[in-house]
Amino acid sequence: MNRQPIKFYRAALSGHCHRVQLMMSLLGLEYDIIEVDLANGEHRRQPFLSMNSFGQVPVIDDNGQVFADANAILVYLAIQYGGRQWLPEDPVGAAQVQRWLSAAAGPLAYELCRARLVTVFDAPYAPAPLIAASHALLAVMEQELTSRDWLAGDTPTLADIANYAYVAHGPEGNVSLQPYPNVRAWLEHVEALPGFTGMGKSVAGLRA
Repeated sequence: MNRQPIKFYRAALSGHCHRVQLMMSLLGLEYDIIEVDLANGEHRRQPFLSMNSFGQVPVIDDNGQVFADANAILVYLAIQYGGRQWLPEDPVGAAQVQRWLSAAAGPLAYELCRARLVTVFDAPYAPAPLIAASHALLAVMEQELTSRDWLAGDTPTLADIANYAYVAHGPEGNVSLQPYPNVRAWLEHVEALPGFTGMGKSVAGLRA
């Protein structure tokens, strides 16, 4: 079968999109980037809605198989192309990864991500409670990374891929990483993975 590159519908400064791009890059997959014009509402009308009725990026089209939702795409890519290195089959390992996928869809998205939305995209959120909640999340991560290099075990998994971007770009939302040496070391471990690709930085918040 003559497989074509994966079509990757994204917004360049979205951490949700970056986790998918990072996973594809780590797996050595070929993909074509298609930028979705969020500012002009392209994601809220057809034909985009036919790919994701929630009107959200990212979306991938893998030779006719269309998948939406960043974490769902990660699971697909890991199983389809990555064996079980990234998503363990054993119940304990799978549960540990799922815990951090839930964190990426929950507190990470509603705290670190939103704090960054305020400074980068002028989102109408009150920044102070978001910054405080972000530090609470980072404190949990700092503690759990005391005795290991990765979030969900002894090797990198989808847990690390899903949580990387918004933590790494926390300073753009005025969330300092200086109090968290274990978290900063973890970011460096992710960035040292073969095939790592970063997300474009914004001159905002503490990086302004």
